[in-house]
Amino acid sequence: MATWNGPLEKIDDYRWRIPKSYKQGMRVPGIIYADADMMKQIRGEQALEQVANVAFLPGIVNHSLAMPDIHWGYGFPIGGVAAMRVDDGVVSPGGVGFDINCGVRLLRTNLMKDEVSSKMKQMMDALYNSVPSGVGSKGKIRLKGGELNEVLRNGSRWAVEHGYGRPDDLDSTEENGEMAGAEPASVSGRAKERGLPQLGTLGSGNHFLEVALVDEIHEPDIARAMGINEVDQVMLYVHCGSRGLGHQVASDYIKEMVRAMAKYGIDLPDRQLACSPVKSPEGQAYLSAMRGAANYAWANRQCITHWVREAFCRVLGIKEVDAGLELIYDVAHNIAKIEEHQVNGQKQKLCVHRKGATRAFPAGHPEVPGKYAQIGQPVLIPGDMGRASYVLVGTEQAMKETFGSTCHGAGRLQSRSAAKRHQSGRDVLESLQARGITIRAGSLAGLAEEAPSAYKDVSSVVGVAHNAGISKIVARTRPIGVIKG
Repeated sequence: MATWNGPLEKIDDYRWRIPKSYKQGMRVPGIIYADADMMKQIRGEQALEQVANVAFLPGIVNHSLAMPDIHWGYGFPIGGVAAMRVDDGVVSPGGVGFDINCGVRLLRTNLMKDEVSSKMKQMMDALYNSVPSGVGSKGKIRLKGGELNEVLRNGSRWAVEHGYGRPDDLDSTEENGEMAGAEPASVSGRAKERGLPQLGTLGSGNHFLEVALVDEIHEPDIARAMGINEVDQVMLYVHCGSRGLGHQVASDYIKEMVRAMAKYGIDLPDRQLACSPVKSPEGQAYLSAMRGAANYAWANRQCITHWVREAFCRVLGIKEVDAGLELIYDVAHNIAKIEEHQVNGQKQKLCVHRKGATRAFPAGHPEVPGKYAQIGQPVLIPGDMGRASYVLVGTEQAMKETFGSTCHGAGRLQSRSAAKRHQSGRDVLESLQARGITIRAGSLAGLAEEAPSAYKDVSSVVGVAHNAGISKIVARTRPIGVIKG
């Protein structure tokens, strides 16, 4: 892609502005969170043009936002955040993405490095065998009759009620893992067909299971409130989404929105931003289908969590109650939500699109679980499989600036095809093993696509979010075992 040469105004060391005057039709400016070095890389592709294009959407308020992990996406950049008024604004499937509610959850354990290090190979084999992964993978759950509709409506609650996990997992999941307003009838037969065999599967691409160690603790009191107590404590990450069902929902409604734009007289610079008024029949149908796909994703991560706990305890020969394995939190990365925010001093109901962005609500917010009311919502930022991941908390500054949002990961530096050209999967495997990281993957080609060098350094990304005040670093972890689909 060509270098982006549009106008960019430096606000401070971590904020940059694309002025509204850049393109006739922009309703608001663009704001990008990045440092100077990061901005050089960001300018190397056209994601900033997408930030400007998002600013054309009807009903958008304040700014078209981009987090420091911004890179090129479908319509919206990945790392994009935009909020539209519900009364006269739009909803855009491109502002959510194809993997609806791709998200990450983190479990803490009572165990330390020395208690697991000698059994890492057996552990990774057991996890790999317990959780189906890879392109088109099929799960162990055989849904019957209308059960898929129950999953679409009830999400994680369906999984817990069917024996996959604990009731208290729901309290530690965004939306309690059950987003209200899901309507299975809005999900196409083809989407359901694709989702029927895939519940409880990891998928491929950047989805992963990870065994990690606490590496640094920056805020000991906040960390303790989450059950993060000391360096070398063992943690477990689960990162995946709504599989083929969510992808099909996105595909179905993008086509629907292209037709709707003509119907409602909406003119935009990029067809990939296809949208419809939030209150229109098309907008409401998409939101109800998206919520169903989000619930499917939460149920998916919940089922995987159950099998991860079983495998973990089986290998170590301990009971779950002794292992701990409590869910710290589960956050969505690709979602649109109806939320109330302050706009120009007044509360407004907005449709907040977070695409490759994480909700980051502060202490005291009513949607933060009671056990975290004093510290704020946990924010989980996974990095690549060779470096680090971070635990943060939401802040008041995020509520003021970004509709309670922050970054979601490292962000890609290279496309998957470019990553494969730069090094082989065998090289990646050997490099990770040399660093003491046990790897299980469906293919060497998949490993090459997900090489650490294909991603920005997550520490730099998180550093920008922390220094800008839109989330606060609590702890860092490093991987010791990774499963890639």
